[in-house]
Amino acid sequence: MIETAFTKLVGVARPLQAAGLPAITTQDLVAAVCSAGGLGMVPTPLVSPARLEATLDALAERTRGRFGANFLMPFLDLDCLDIAARKARVVEFFYGDPEDALVKRAGQHGALVSWQVGSLREALAAERAGCDFIVAQGSEAGGHVRGTAGLLPLLAQVLGAVRVPVLAAGGIATARDLAAVLAAGAAGARLGTRFVACRESGAHQDYIAALLAARAEDTCLTQAFSAGWPNAPHRVLRSAIDAASALTGDVAGEIVLEGRVVPLERWSVIAPTRETSGKIDAMALYAGESVASIDAITPAAEIVRELCDGAEALLRAAAGLLR
Repeated sequence: MIETAFTKLVGVARPLQAAGLPAITTQDLVAAVCSAGGLGMVPTPLVSPARLEATLDALAERTRGRFGANFLMPFLDLDCLDIAARKARVVEFFYGDPEDALVKRAGQHGALVSWQVGSLREALAAERAGCDFIVAQGSEAGGHVRGTAGLLPLLAQVLGAVRVPVLAAGGIATARDLAAVLAAGAAGARLGTRFVACRESGAHQDYIAALLAARAEDTCLTQAFSAGWPNAPHRVLRSAIDAASALTGDVAGEIVLEGRVVPLERWSVIAPTRETSGKIDAMALYAGESVASIDAITPAAEIVRELCDGAEALLRAAAGLLR
């Protein structure tokens, strides 16, 4: 297996992190990724402290692998942060300027701390704040996008400027993609869209079907789905914008949150889950440019093994050609 600075630091067998996607990443998905040797991430937005603690305790019982918790800065709950710092191997922040106090608070119970960044400026700030590793997110990524540069140009800048391990994120879905970023110097990769279409995903079946049918050019960066999180660019399927624009009312459907059925307004930031009803095609169908390489619903553990084993084979073959 491929050993990198990231795998050694975190204590995982494979250089792959599955993004924690609010309402989409299930406990089954996290457990499967962890048991396959990757780093699974638990999303914390819209989750109560009691539920987060129960989820992390259940994962500790289900897998011997490493898992983490992801925090979006606009929705940061400090009670949840303290729970994650005690119970998760990694605490990750995204969508905000790195803060020394938060990094210190997250790491005080022994958790490793990472920050997903979209620029060299943010990467340098994250390292100064004391982060143990950094995730560099290119503009090809699905969901909320912090920066404007493509992954490889951003990765080159960040790798040349920081000393901590760096994961690559944005447009990665295949073994060849993973091999490419590892060859470029990344210590691993962070995948989101690929796991939306996995068997354990909590995404609505119509959302998954739309991903399987999409091409890279069917995605776009927009601020359209901003109800609940304004002024935050995100990459979605263009068809979702068209369908939402065609709606006549202010409500697209209903969703279950913390056991309660609540209306899902048009242009809501929330993606459709298995428990969502209504106009699924008019909801936030987040998708990275990697959709071009996703054509089947695959178990999460198989995705981890396929990408990492395939990347290792490709890198070994390339090394042989260079001798």
